Amino acid sequence: MEVEAASGSAGEIRWSKLGTSLPVANVQALVASAGELTADQIERYVQPDIDAHTVLPEHSGEVPVIDLSNLLSPESVEAEVAKLRFACAEWGFFQVVNHGIPDDVITGIKHDIQKFFQLPLEVKNAYAQRPGDLQGYGQAFVVSDDQKLDWSDLLALFAQPTQGRDMSYWPSQPHTFRNSVEDYSMELMKLAQTLNVFIAKTLDVAPELLADKHVAQFLRMSYYPPCTSMPEKVLGFSPHSDGSFLTILLEINSVQGLQIRRSGAWIPVKPRHDALLVNVGDLLEILSNGKYKSIEHRVTINAHKERLSISAFHVPNYGGIISPILGTIEEKMLYKAVGVEEYARLYFANKLEGKKALDYAKLSGI
Repeated sequence: MEVEAASGSAGEIRWSKLGTSLPVANVQALVASAGELTADQIERYVQPDIDAHTVLPEHSGEVPVIDLSNLLSPESVEAEVAKLRFACAEWGFFQVVNHGIPDDVITGIKHDIQKFFQLPLEVKNAYAQRPGDLQGYGQAFVVSDDQKLDWSDLLALFAQPTQGRDMSYWPSQPHTFRNSVEDYSMELMKLAQTLNVFIAKTLDVAPELLADKHVAQFLRMSYYPPCTSMPEKVLGFSPHSDGSFLTILLEINSVQGLQIRRSGAWIPVKPRHDALLVNVGDLLEILSNGKYKSIEHRVTINAHKERLSISAFHVPNYGGIISPILGTIEEKMLYKAVGVEEYARLYFANKLEGKKALDYAKLSGI
């Protein structure tokens, strides 16, 4: 299936115009050209607070696993919904197995993302970010000339709905890239819809209340080069929660790096080749009135191996409102209603800094 360019409605086009990122050096090229990097070359990437909290690798296998086939089976749905409720409330992250995405779709997107990041820099730069747009090849959340930088490069695309796409950012190399992204994106939309039906069930609300919470989709393909000089001092992505409703992550090459914040410590996530990793976004935390938490996470860097991943951020209608759903009359409202555009604009206007953006939605005194 050949992917066509689309003109887009005003709301969908505005999604990618909610922020911008200052241009900075390409990390992959820096690593390739410099050999052993000096302290001066790497200084802007060194994170002074990287060791502020303990890392607990012994807990890396504890992230909950949700079996989608059990959710879809009348015999096992109630038990699996209980597991899903626990995962959203206690972890904010879970791995989904038997997710139903065909193996050839997964293989295709993995292959083409790897091939894209292997292209010469001048070819990738043909899809470089432009001022005032979040899409394209470059970096994200660079808002000042003196902030610490993340050890990564990325390609960001607005994928859904299709009429909001700007195909000038969609690589034509490798030649199968656009179709691979199209196929994977459509499969994820179906998965997000299914997950939202069961997340609604865990909250004891009608599925229709969550039906429009995943209608837009941003894709971020990330490349984390190895850092031989001081891998323990740099981060591929700074600690943050996601400004989405639901995020779905696919590990491309199974190199460990993602860590999630739990009970004041960092827990490494051990990639499963047969799973997709799903996490609660800020907007779901607001909608659940804090029952489900968007969890801080970060990406560490390997000294010798590159890491690649693709994240899909599912968000509501651009002009929508997110407000807490209260379980009972007595339940205290912890978050105010926020406009989706309003929250997204705030989220993208600042550097990544934990869950700072979510403070905007909390009612005073919380």
